Amino acid sequence: MGAAMRRGSALAVAALVAAVMWAGMAAAAVYEVGDKLGWTIMNNPDYVKWAGSKKFSVGDTIVFTYNKQFHNVIAVSKADYKNCDVTKPTATWSTGKDSVVLNTTGHHYFLCGFPGHCAIGQKVDVLVISSAAPSMAPSMAPAPSTAGGGGSAGRAAAAAPSPHGNAASTVGCSFALTIAASVMSVAAAGLNLL
Repeated sequence: MGAAMRRGSALAVAALVAAVMWAGMAAAAVYEVGDKLGWTIMNNPDYVKWAGSKKFSVGDTIVFTYNKQFHNVIAVSKADYKNCDVTKPTATWSTGKDSVVLNTTGHHYFLCGFPGHCAIGQKVDVLVISSAAPSMAPSMAPAPSTAGGGGSAGRAAAAAPSPHGNAASTVGCSFALTIAASVMSVAAAGLNLL
């Protein structure tokens, strides 16, 4: 009866580990910037109100959807955000459907680099206040685009979000592999106790 109890305990621990890890994965959210309006200047979207209505955590993804002929997305410093300065981006996206994984707590500043757009409100300050869901995405900054003459390759900040369009699926895959490995390890450890 002792071996059966150990085997049962090992399976219970494995199930608990899997449940905890799965809960962490499920906690990551995907937010469409501007909700139904998207990333635009049409219809006067209020990105301050939009960002203020959300609770962002590390590992969440924000998606910028826009017409790439008229808009782009630039990650900038706080000072450049306040001044709508597009000359020193830490990262630039321009596909029209850009997913950005929020890798760190704190403020993440984004604006549109097209002339005049930032000045009329096409900018967003995303405040990540929680690290409830650990991110498996890379935390290093992408090599910024030199579009717009920024020439800021040496200015990439380590806290810049991941620009990868498939980052959310990569995080899910990484979590799934981690869960599977953990469950197998705990179960194997329990069976070795027999």
